[in-house]
Amino acid sequence: MPSYRYVVVDVFTDVPLAGNPLAVFTDARGLEPALMQALALEIGFSETVFVLPAAGDGHARIRIFTPRTELRFAGHPVLGTAFVLGAPLQLAAVRLEIPAGVVPVALERDERGGVVFGRMQQPLPTVAPAPSPDVLLDALGVERSTFPVELYDNGVRHVYVGLESEAAVAALRPDLNALAAYEAVGVTCFARADGRWKTRMFAPGLGVPEDPATGSAAGPLACHLARHGLVVWGEEIVIAQGAELGRPSTLFARAEGGDSGIEAVEVAGAAVVLARGEFRL
Repeated sequence: MPSYRYVVVDVFTDVPLAGNPLAVFTDARGLEPALMQALALEIGFSETVFVLPAAGDGHARIRIFTPRTELRFAGHPVLGTAFVLGAPLQLAAVRLEIPAGVVPVALERDERGGVVFGRMQQPLPTVAPAPSPDVLLDALGVERSTFPVELYDNGVRHVYVGLESEAAVAALRPDLNALAAYEAVGVTCFARADGRWKTRMFAPGLGVPEDPATGSAAGPLACHLARHGLVVWGEEIVIAQGAELGRPSTLFARAEGGDSGIEAVEVAGAAVVLARGEFRL
């Protein structure tokens, strides 16, 4: 009976049982995609990762599944997998191959050599007006966005809605069925909050009603804020997410660019490895 081992890591937190949980199957050779999808549904986290031998110049190739579908890119799975693989390999940086390209993750260690922080260079997003913004606002139950409602695609499609306050973001009670039918994959609502940015991200169409920490949305948010003059290009922003789910998370994001466009996107954070298990199938 084949067995497949996995590691559970909480991402975008430095304490266990917070952040966004992730399961990483460290050797997925022999697993068919249908079984990967079934395992992701069984585990039930926002995403589950399956590690495979590299096909190019990366250290490993990974496949990322939500409970419902496979993704071309996702932030907390890339960062969490870099922690899991980088620790035993003693690497200063991990290059992970995904369908959207190769994502490098620089790792920072403590005095004992343990990985404590990572910085990933994300795929550059494209930007377009969001489809049917009135439909989106109705589904969220809000009257307007404080900034243009735009759609960013870095391998995952995210749309952004600005609200007046942190309290307004916390009070959201969206119509998840209506959001699941909306054309974008993820919907991020944000507001400024005491030197940081408060966000919530909903992706019911992926089987993720609300996400505790969304690395793939953090990078485009930094782009969105810089493009509309809320922060300067190159400024690192701090994002608080997940409190409503009892999984407080802290993400760091920075975008380089200017009038000519987006030139680089970095998303960073901590992670904690806290459990190991095995499926026998």
